[in-house]
Amino acid sequence: MNQRHTHVNPVDDLKIVVLAAGKGKRLQSESVDLPKVLRKAADRPLLDWVLDHVAFVEASNIIIVVGFQAEKVREAMGPAYRYVLQEKQLGTGHAVAVAKPLLESFSGDVLVVYGDMPLLKTETYHELVLKHQAGHADCTMLTAYTEEPPAYGRIIRDQDGSFAGIVEEKDCTAEQRLIKEVNPGVYVFRCEALLQALDGLSNNNAQGEYYLTDVPLIMRQNGKRIDTVTIHDDIQILGVNTPEDLERSERLLKGESR
Repeated sequence: MNQRHTHVNPVDDLKIVVLAAGKGKRLQSESVDLPKVLRKAADRPLLDWVLDHVAFVEASNIIIVVGFQAEKVREAMGPAYRYVLQEKQLGTGHAVAVAKPLLESFSGDVLVVYGDMPLLKTETYHELVLKHQAGHADCTMLTAYTEEPPAYGRIIRDQDGSFAGIVEEKDCTAEQRLIKEVNPGVYVFRCEALLQALDGLSNNNAQGEYYLTDVPLIMRQNGKRIDTVTIHDDIQILGVNTPEDLERSERLLKGESR
């Protein structure tokens, strides 16, 4: 794609893992013969928007996890990035784990983002990383307060306000479902702590998948420090899962009203 420029300062000691392996079944992507992240909003692939918004690191430090129609993604985004293949989609934790060979000799931080979230701003990613690095946390999570929570996991906090866990919406009690703070799935990890926690992931759940949402809790149980950065915004955290989501993203990216 086009050469990318960003208006924020570059960040050192950072690699970015972009999760871009999905088929996009609910998006009916098969009817257009494209993987989910190559569906277009405002005339550009969803993934292209995301890569623009994380261009504060060199492309060679961005790892794109591909799966469904992987060659199409590689061809569309070009050779400047690193690619890893997730042959079977066994969950978000598994998707990050397939990038381990490109992370094992790295001692910096790893930002994990989704290739189908085109509205998350450069400034939001950048602030998350800078606060993580300034705070010396093992994991810093992005959370969002929204009056109408989407079908995202809810953030559980201790009495002192510190992070205590994430409960997926389908597992929420009626009381937990009323929680307004949600997990969009964007994290910065200290690389060594991330790789250790990935080794502790289990797929002992209803879906039989390895969830990245379990990683912060594993870290916390191992005595690691978990911080959060919270935004009050329900637009940036919009993920594109349905044709309606795609239409809404199109309007927003074109600067139209909600």
